[in-house]
Amino acid sequence: MKDKLPKGILENLSPGEEVLYAIRKKFSLEAKPKWLVVTDRRIMYIDEKILGRYDLTAIPYEKLELVYVKVGKVSSEFLIKKEDGNEIKLQRMDKDEARNAIEAIRDALNEIAVEPVSIERKKHLMSEEWIIHKPKEVVSRGIRMEARRTVSRKEEDPLEKLKKLKELYDMGVLSQEEYEEKRKKLLEQI
Repeated sequence: MKDKLPKGILENLSPGEEVLYAIRKKFSLEAKPKWLVVTDRRIMYIDEKILGRYDLTAIPYEKLELVYVKVGKVSSEFLIKKEDGNEIKLQRMDKDEARNAIEAIRDALNEIAVEPVSIERKKHLMSEEWIIHKPKEVVSRGIRMEARRTVSRKEEDPLEKLKKLKELYDMGVLSQEEYEEKRKKLLEQI
């Protein structure tokens, strides 16, 4: 799957991050398509431009509030809402790929959630709607799981710890100040 992804996605994947599903805008008059990529850590949206330029938005699952998908007879639309209220809207996506993407998001959220994610599903005559609400405990469980992994590897190399720290920062789990403070402590160990 990675060989079909746009360069902007490949450049921004973290080490070890796995792409679970990727779809691109079905109908477009624009020169380059828009993509929705579901990974094991986040949802990525990329708007490709000409000459290698792009706009990328990545939403870690910890910062996700809800995902709404309306699947019609011909195409579908996505609405992804972050905790801070910002939204990503992506219209005219392939309907079958949209179903696969929403299921990949549900499965990825369930991997890090203590309780299953809540799903509202409405089937209409000509369409169906899916709404996935992220459980409130996902953030705390994600941090607890990372803490357990760190404790179980006490003899870990400081360079490996720096890489993991950077991943947490990139995912939005750590603030800039927390990241800098912990990074300085790790650099002192080298």
